[in-house]
Order: sequence, then structure tokens, then C-alpha cells
Amino acid sequence: MVSEEPPGSLRESGPSTPAHGGAPPASASPSAGAPVAGTGELPSRVRPSGLAEAADALTDAAAGRRTVLIEGAGTALEWGAPVAAPDVVVETSGLDRLISHAPEDWTVGVEAGMPLTRLQELLAPAGQWLPVDPPTASGGATLGGLLACGDAGPRRLKYGGVGDLVIGATLVLPDGTVARSGGDVIKNVAGYDLAKLMAGSLGAFGLVARLNLRVHPLPEATVTLALEADDAARALDAARAVLRSPLEPVAVQWDGRQVLIRFQGTAESAAARARLAPEIPGLAAARALDAEAEQAAWRRLSERTRGEDGETVLRAATSPARLPGLAARLRELTEDTPVGARLLSGLAQGLHTVVLSGGDAAQHAACLTAWRDAVYEAGGSATLRRRREGVDEAADAWGPAPSALGLLRSLKRQFDPGGRCAPGRFAPWF
Repeated sequence: MVSEEPPGSLRESGPSTPAHGGAPPASASPSAGAPVAGTGELPSRVRPSGLAEAADALTDAAAGRRTVLIEGAGTALEWGAPVAAPDVVVETSGLDRLISHAPEDWTVGVEAGMPLTRLQELLAPAGQWLPVDPPTASGGATLGGLLACGDAGPRRLKYGGVGDLVIGATLVLPDGTVARSGGDVIKNVAGYDLAKLMAGSLGAFGLVARLNLRVHPLPEATVTLALEADDAARALDAARAVLRSPLEPVAVQWDGRQVLIRFQGTAESAAARARLAPEIPGLAAARALDAEAEQAAWRRLSERTRGEDGETVLRAATSPARLPGLAARLRELTEDTPVGARLLSGLAQGLHTVVLSGGDAAQHAACLTAWRDAVYEAGGSATLRRRREGVDEAADAWGPAPSALGLLRSLKRQFDPGGRCAPGRFAPWF
């Protein structure tokens, strides 16, 4: 077992210069560098390098009744509704240390500002990894940020998201209180599962400071099959066919043009399943990609899922069976308009991403609102992840309030009664 937790010092920058030097991330929300409403002042930026300093930063903000934006790598600052210009930006990049790693117990303890890619590098020599592959990983997405965003990648089908791999967490609540839940071994399940509260909270309930995580064996090999499918119904049929088989894919994704089916394990087992898959009815045309083409296909999927500047990205969750109807509705909304739309889907989980390009902000707003309404009518939910400039003036960031709104408001009042963390992120819900 290894342990590494050197001391550090709290670093606070001036109002216009990030503590880590240089400019803020290109993907940063305007709130991170915009004047504070009503004051004309830029927010101060604080970069704690340890748990105590993180607690001090939030304690000081609470004492001064200052609003706070928690910022990791900046890969998801646009998710949800725009945050009102904060008084303080708390950067988590200084919370990036390995605390413990017990390979024999398949656990690792880390500060939550560590980028996922760095953790994978540290685990690889032991033949282990954290089995998540979110599209934001290449942008430096941090472990705490991934938990707070509920983000995960194609292999969510087998492993779930970061929240499903957390066995213990240390949080700093908006008033500076340090709270712990779970433990550092897999069998320890004592206490309330506060990590689940943070999953998908987008920084509105406090700061994730440390995480104890369950790791898995690093697969020896992966093989990906590609099946041409430019129709949502055909893609869904292919997914159902392979999921009903005993081949156990770890990912089944549709990029709008082809279905990608991934197997992993030993080199022999992954190759054997890839050979058997085309024997399944409906998959006869599937072809195995070579290593270079496989990497390129999954990299392209991540890029297409993230979107680019000037595009609007909406993520939806529904029953997988709803995909063909939602695809048809999207075609109706964009037909005979300058708006282009691509639809991607995690076919097995019913996680769909719509990316709008072309047209103007009003057209994007009209399309996302109408398509989101279709998602809710199908019993689903949706999160706005990116928007072109001007969309927020023409469309609500969130759709109809969830049935659990009363509970969410109660939790917000309990954990952040002053409404200081990420104010406006879930507006108008709370």
C-alpha cells in the first residue's frame, strides 16, 4: 500500500489572474471571469492545496456571504443553467494528490481535483484502472467533476459511472463543514451515502475533496465491431440482438452512422467474441476494426458527443425503445431549416445526445425546446450541456420540473441555506 499526501499552501490570485497562471480554460463559463453582478468587480480565485484549505475557503466565503463557483478542469461549466457571476471561484486543481493505493484490495484514495487521465497513469503499473471513459477525459476532467456532473462514457454499460465506483467520500459543505461518508474498503458501507447526493449536483451542494474508489483489472485487450446503420430503428435492433446474446459487450453505441460494439478481456476471449458476433441474426455485416481504426472510432465518438463552439448539445435519458420516435421527431424539427442535427445514442442505456449546428440562436432554442418536450413526453429527462451564444435568452436551460423537486429544494435548503454554491445552476427549479 502506498500513501502520498504532502502539505501545501493556500494560493489566492488577484481578481483577474487565475491562481495557476495563464488564462482560464477556453471552455470556462463566462461567470468565471465576468464582473460580479451589481459590483463591476471580477471574482477572486482561490486554489486550495489540501482539505483544510478547501474548508477554510468555503468557511471564509460563508462568513462573508459570498457566492461560490467550484471549478475543476472547466469541461462542464456550461452544463445546466448559467451560474450568476460568483464572488469567489474555488479551483480544485490543487487537490490532485494520490492519498493511498491498495492494489490487493482493489481500492485507491485520491484528492478529487486529480484528472482522470492522471489516475489511470498511476494505476496502470499495477494492472488496474478506474473503468470510466467519459468524453471529457481528454480535456482534463477531474474525478470530483465527473462525480458532480454524473458523467460517464460508453463503458457505463458494464461498470456504471464514477458514483457507482465510490466507496467513500470527503466533502466540504457550503458552510465549510467537512463531511465524510463510506470508508476506504469495499465492505465498509457505514454512514449516509453523501457521494450519491453529489452525483449530478453540478457543484450546487458543495465541494468534493477526496474520493475512495473501487478499481478494476486493466483489460488485456479490446476489440470493436462496426455495423453500418444510418437508421435509429436498425441500430436499436442490432443493439438488442447483441445484448440478448451471451457475448457480454462492454459498450454498444450508435454514432448516427454506425453501431460500435466493444468487447474486452484477454486477447483470446475478446477476439473470440468478436468472431462469434456476426453469427447473431442482424449482425452479419459487422466488421472488426483494427487497433488504429478502433481508437479513431471511439475518439471520434467522444468528439462528436462533446460538440464544438457554436453548437448546442442536449443530453437525454429515456427508455431505449424511445430512440426511433425521438429520431423521427428531430428530423421533423430540422427539416427545411438551416439547423443541422446529429443524434448519438448509448443504445443499451437509452442515453441520447443531440448536437445542433448551423442556423441562429432562436432556431436552436426552438429546436431544443421542442425536442426536449418530446423527451419528457416519453418519460425521460434532459440536460443542456452546451449552447451557442444567444440560446439562453430564447429558451429555458431546464425543462419541466421533476417530480422530486420538493425533495431537491429541501436538500438545497439543508446543505446550502444561503444558496451560495453555483447560484442559478438549477434555475428556475431552485
